[in-house]
Amino acid sequence: MSGAVIDQECILFLGAGVHAPPPAGSVFAYPEHERPPIGSALSRELADACGLSELLPLEDPGNLQRVALAYEIAFSRARLVDAVSAAVQVGKQPSPMLRALAELDFPVVITTNYDQLFEQALRDAGKQPRVAIYTPRLEQTVDYRKPTAQSPIVFKIHGDISRPETIVISDEDYIDFVLRMSNKEPYDPLPRRLKVYLTDWTTVFVGYSLLDYNLRLLFKTLRWKIDSANLPDMYSVDMAPDPLIMDVWQSQRRYVKFIAQDVWAFVPGLYELVAGRELAP
Repeated sequence: MSGAVIDQECILFLGAGVHAPPPAGSVFAYPEHERPPIGSALSRELADACGLSELLPLEDPGNLQRVALAYEIAFSRARLVDAVSAAVQVGKQPSPMLRALAELDFPVVITTNYDQLFEQALRDAGKQPRVAIYTPRLEQTVDYRKPTAQSPIVFKIHGDISRPETIVISDEDYIDFVLRMSNKEPYDPLPRRLKVYLTDWTTVFVGYSLLDYNLRLLFKTLRWKIDSANLPDMYSVDMAPDPLIMDVWQSQRRYVKFIAQDVWAFVPGLYELVAGRELAP
């Protein structure tokens, strides 16, 4: 994988887990007030804010898709996105791991994160990201000139907080997203160049667990027209991969190779291999 990064032929796929806190004893620091919520934390914040326990006493407050739908119904779409923005963006900062990834040469980045912290990290590293944002509207897709390490394409496949209509967060949003992904050119929401790179380049997933049904659905959606025999190498950084998913996705179908590390161990190791020096705290 490090060779693909050095050759600038590796796609970085970023999930919310990239914002995880450092483990105890780490030389790196990432204060809680600077970190966006991950896992079910965002869902529980929204559940408390909309009074979910009173509205729907039997509802799981950790189910973000259901909670987001309840919040939107109780208030409005605009208030939902404002609440998400306040949770994941306002006052938050990129972690040392996010900044390290931004320094490495990934010409193409795909992320399901709604925040703009990676774009900030790229700019702080002296780069000029070009941001493409998924839209549920039936619009002609804008393609981009060839991405480079200094001017990477960041494709926000689940939307961006700056555009409330693009956010994919509720049950209804995910249904619309899957339907939208079946559109053909020129309305296919994936830029043409991005589809080419997904076919040809190595991909590394950082900040995800493939136990997440939505991630596996997204993976299948992105790759459903590509012969499995022609899939390039794909890696998933996952400290504790699910045994069943690992058996099916790695051993049987050979979709993905799992790297059993957390973000705070994987990124410094990759950084040293690619940059030729240790990542400083």
